[in-house]
Amino acid sequence: MRLSENEIRDITKALEAGIPLDDKYRFALFDSNRELELVWDGKSHDVTNIVLPFQTIEHVDEPRKEFSDESQLALFDTSTGRQVKGWTNKLIWGDNKYVLSSLRSGPLREEIDKAGGIKLIYIDPPFDVGADFSMNISVGESDYTKEASILEEIAYRDTWGKGQDSYLSMIYERIILIHQLLHNEGTLVIHCDPRVSHRIKLVLDEVFGTDRFVNEIIWQRSTGKSLATSRFASNHDVLLFYTKSDVYTWNSEEAYKSYDPENLDKKTLTKYSGIDEAGRRYTLDNLLNPNKNRPNLTYEFMGHLKTWRWTRERMQKAFECGRVVVPSEGAVPRLKRYLDETPGIAYGDVWSDIFPINSQAKERLGYPTQKPVILTERLIRILTKKDDIVADFFCGSGATLGAAEKSGRKWIGSDLGKFAIHTSRKRLIASQRELKASGSSYRAFELLNLGRYERQVFVDALGGSDDVSDHRSKTRNDAFLNLVIQAYGGSRTTGFKTLHGSKADRVVAVGPVNLPASRHYIQTCVEECIEKGITKLDILAFEFEMGLFPVVQDEAKVSGVDLCLRYIPKDIFDRRAVQVGDIRFYDVAYIDASIQRNDEGIRVTLNNYSVFYTDGSLAKEQENLKPGRSAIMVNSGKIIKIEKTNDGHLLPIQTLTKTWKDWIDYWSVDFDFESKKEIVTYEKNGEQVQEWTGGYVFENEWQTFRTDENPILELVTSPKEVRSDKPRKIAVKVVDIFGNDTIKVLTYQGD
Repeated sequence: MRLSENEIRDITKALEAGIPLDDKYRFALFDSNRELELVWDGKSHDVTNIVLPFQTIEHVDEPRKEFSDESQLALFDTSTGRQVKGWTNKLIWGDNKYVLSSLRSGPLREEIDKAGGIKLIYIDPPFDVGADFSMNISVGESDYTKEASILEEIAYRDTWGKGQDSYLSMIYERIILIHQLLHNEGTLVIHCDPRVSHRIKLVLDEVFGTDRFVNEIIWQRSTGKSLATSRFASNHDVLLFYTKSDVYTWNSEEAYKSYDPENLDKKTLTKYSGIDEAGRRYTLDNLLNPNKNRPNLTYEFMGHLKTWRWTRERMQKAFECGRVVVPSEGAVPRLKRYLDETPGIAYGDVWSDIFPINSQAKERLGYPTQKPVILTERLIRILTKKDDIVADFFCGSGATLGAAEKSGRKWIGSDLGKFAIHTSRKRLIASQRELKASGSSYRAFELLNLGRYERQVFVDALGGSDDVSDHRSKTRNDAFLNLVIQAYGGSRTTGFKTLHGSKADRVVAVGPVNLPASRHYIQTCVEECIEKGITKLDILAFEFEMGLFPVVQDEAKVSGVDLCLRYIPKDIFDRRAVQVGDIRFYDVAYIDASIQRNDEGIRVTLNNYSVFYTDGSLAKEQENLKPGRSAIMVNSGKIIKIEKTNDGHLLPIQTLTKTWKDWIDYWSVDFDFESKKEIVTYEKNGEQVQEWTGGYVFENEWQTFRTDENPILELVTSPKEVRSDKPRKIAVKVVDIFGNDTIKVLTYQGD
């Protein structure tokens, strides 16, 4: 290290004054192998090292098991090819930062490594600062716009709160975790757009290394459609392709599109192709184009000295067979290549043959960031082998997972949005059904939660430090708690560890704002009630862990605690609505189902489903509605349409949800609910410990759900053979059109 006297003086002054050093001194003072590094405000090389246990919420082993099958006791079901034993695919609901950290360092890492490690990670993170992540949900003949959940809004705020700086901090930490989790022979493909691709590429260069860059693929989504009044039309995305080492999978036979006339562009068809007298189709390739796969050879041809990439013997044979032709006088000599003896046209780094999801596409699910399955399927087929693990940690509607399933690959997917997880579940069950119908093999998959959310990972609603002991964070958290308790009509209390207020004769606990209220959190609240002799408890939360209802209420009841779980409405942050008492908290949904028995077996009938949602103030929405406009909203468990005439008069309210059935998007049944305990594995004192959570895994044996092609739900299951004279529990799970799930447990007394 050589510094001039002036540089030493400047550094000393800066240190004494407590001001940042000039960036140029980073390389002068510290030994660094980085030739180039992207720096932004808030950049940190520290990454999350928290390991949270995964809880299995649901297991989907068979799509629509219509009857019991004794052959399923065998290792393989030869009638369908379903693999009963071995790897189970994983769909995980949670923040991918904690998902990645827990997969990298937790008990599941061993299972992943035994299955061959993750060979391809494809991610399509949000890259549009102005993106609208709302979704349109069909309700009868109308569409309801579903806004992002509170969890998604907070994640989005954290991603874009400081613009590119916070976005890069988010993606940088996840790329580091991905690099650590990826198999040494694995590859990463990141889907982005030109506004952020150059910055992400520098981040990838830093984490993976510049020598690990393979391709920048341009996906031309469409031809230019916008008017080019001040700029060229934007019509492409960017896929950045990196490898972890020099060794990675590349299936050459999949890297070509066939020489089918429909796959040849018009120029090639008209100018450079034809059919010879024997009826064989051919193309004429330019001999003068270098090709790295052919050895160099200097050869005199057509009176010119040229550098060829063929051996002399092969060139001579081409002449003798009439394969070298001159299309016209003075033209460049060309090689006649028959299509039936060539691998096809190699995919370049510009893909213009894959079209985006349009409004009429069969695979369209209404998800705002949905990409066509063929896009990820091409990557999977080229970059992985059969039975390799493919992962997508921004899985959205599950396109990557569906492509992996159809391509015979194992998969792991995660997303923060509950609706994304539900959309993916439907897609994957549909894929299973297709494979089953065709006699192809398919794998079971399980729906996982990040289980015991510990307090140290909470980030309070209003921003601030991750450290909850920080004074500013505590102040903000108190302000949030005061707001919720006030809106609930209660008052704050002190002296409790988990309880925050009271209302009449009930105590109130407010769940975390940026994470679901987990079973562990609820159990902790109940335990404090038992300790303090409290018998009535309300827990308020924006989201609840999947599969909680009614298990936690039953457990609390056994302990002498009357537990009520209520959702916090999103308009809690509207202080005006809080002040006028216009905030409505709503209970979890109610399911009415029954069991019937006949000679074929038992059936379950769904009789009713009640919800109590309200997503805003009806009076306020009516007041703010502009003349000549209409709006759709949820009010007291009904989806309604409000409308004003051109002169500003309100028209009668229209109710779009005509019956309780309109609320249901999906329902399924576990005919033996308490047959599989929910076990979590975690590390304690350096050893792996397995523990029963007190709950059970919902084994999805029968299901029905809405699709665009078939929006009608069945309300009675297929018959299930049950040979038992003992009582058993039967669980019914309903998922509503917003992605919220509720379980009803019935008791079948036996034969």
